This record gives sequence, structure tokens and C-alpha cells, in this order.
Amino acid sequence: MPDLLVSLYSPTLANLKRKTETTGIRIRPALPPEMHVVVEWVRQHFSENWASEVLVAFSRQPIACLIAVERANLLGFACYDTTARGFFGPTGVSPESRGRGIGVDLLTASLETMKTLGHAYAFIGDAGPVDFYAKTIGAVAIPATDKGIYEGMLRSPSK
Repeated sequence: MPDLLVSLYSPTLANLKRKTETTGIRIRPALPPEMHVVVEWVRQHFSENWASEVLVAFSRQPIACLIAVERANLLGFACYDTTARGFFGPTGVSPESRGRGIGVDLLTASLETMKTLGHAYAFIGDAGPVDFYAKTIGAVAIPATDKGIYEGMLRSPSK
């Protein structure tokens, strides 16, 4: 899967509307005392590798992890500046919560935060749903013959 590049000044990003604002789902920065909950949730729903990246996100100041919460239930997460500065991801939404706009809202909120922190562009490393990112935020593939920063990375089994 290729790395992607996203302009944080793109009108496409600026024009995305938040779907969760009127649903009772809250997108917000994670808090330090929630670290164990978020890390374990990511470990259970996704992978050890992603749980490791969430730990890095919690080591940043401000914390570089946003979460989607509904009635005290964690529905999804998105990190940035974890594997490398300027990188978006990992991100994920629980299977039963998909299709509600949570993933797009986590993506949008994360990229807006990155912009306010001084980034002009964001990288999406080893992007899975390339077409989704291209259509939603105008991401373009970075032409490269290797896996970039992820070349030779040890991976845990996906869930």
C-alpha cells in the first residue's frame, strides 16, 4: 500500500461537514487517564502495532490521539505524529459503529489539528483504503519503489 500526501489547505478538506455533531457522538482529544482504556481497545479491535502507536500518541504534548465517544463508550480513534512527524494514523472505528461518519470526522478533526500545529501537508503512511482518502480529502499517492519508513517493519498479526 502506498504512502499518500494530503494538503491541509485544500478546499476539499475545508468543506467537509461533520456528520457526528448532531448525533451525540463526540470527537475529542483523549485524556491521560484514558490511556489504558484506549490502548487496550485498539489492541483488542486492531493490532499490537497500532496499540504501540497509540502509546506514542499519548506521550506527545498535546496528546496526539483523538477519540470518538458516545455515552461513555469508545467507538473509534485517530492518531497523528506517531510513526513520524506529519503522519496521520493509525485510525479505526469499531465494526458495529462503521457507516455513521465517525471515521471521516476523526480524519477531519485530526487533519485540522495538524494544520493548527503548523503542518501544511500530512502523510498517510501505508494507506489501506487509498480510494477513500483520494475521494474524501484529495490525497494523492507518493510515487516510490519502496515501503518508505515501513520497509522491513516487524508486524503483529491483524485482527
